Amino acid sequence: MINGKTVLAIIPARGGSKGIPRKNIKMLAGKPLIAWTIEEGKKSKYIDRFILSSEDEEIIKVAKEWGCEVPFIRPKELAQDETPGIVPVIHTINILTEKYDYVCLLQPTSPLRKVWHIDKCIEKCINMETSSCIGVQEVDKHPYLMHKINKLGSLEPLFKKVQLTRRQDADKIYAVNGAIYFAKSDFILNQKSFVGQNTSAFLMDKISSIDIDDMSDFQYADYLLKREKINES
Repeated sequence: MINGKTVLAIIPARGGSKGIPRKNIKMLAGKPLIAWTIEEGKKSKYIDRFILSSEDEEIIKVAKEWGCEVPFIRPKELAQDETPGIVPVIHTINILTEKYDYVCLLQPTSPLRKVWHIDKCIEKCINMETSSCIGVQEVDKHPYLMHKINKLGSLEPLFKKVQLTRRQDADKIYAVNGAIYFAKSDFILNQKSFVGQNTSAFLMDKISSIDIDDMSDFQYADYLLKREKINES
C-alpha cells in the first residue's frame, strides 16, 4: 500500500514460448527464470498482493514453490501467441473479488530488475500524480541513423527528410523495456493499455533493462547474474 492506495502485482507467464522452449522456468544462474522476478517483487514495500497469471501447470507449480500466489488458472484462449499482453491483466482485474487501486505488471523476462526499481517506479507515478508509469531505457541506435533495404537490395534512410550524421546531434530516444508497468486499475480498464496521455517514464539502465527474448539474451543474463553472485559473496 502507498498513500492509502492498494497495489496488486501480476506476473504473466504462459507456457507457449517459442524462442526459448519452457523459457519462464528454464534454469538461469541457479534458479528458474521466473524466480528472479518473484523474489524481487516480494521484497516491495508497496505491493499488497503478488500473483501469477498462467495456464501452464508446471509454471504454476514452480511459482508456488517460490512463494507466488496462484488464485486461478488463466483460460487457454487467453494464453495464445497472438494474445495481447494487456488481456491477461484485464482478466486478472476482473476475476479477482478483491479490488485494487493500482496494478503493477512484472514480466518474468526481466530478471535483472531489482526491487528498488519497482518501488521507485511506483513512487514516481504516485508523486507525479500520473495515471501510469512504465520502465524505459535510452536506445543505443537512433532511428534517424537507421536504414531499410528496398526491393532492389539498396539501402534507404528510414526517415528521408532528416539529415543527421551523428547520434549525438539528435534528441534522446527511449524505448519501453518491458521490466515494469504500473497504473491505476481504472485507467487500465478504460484505456486497455498501460500507456496513455498521462503516462510518466521511469528510466532504467541498460543492464537492468535486459529483456530475455532469445538464447543470446538468456546467456548474457546468466553471465551477469552469476557475476553478481560472486561479487556479493
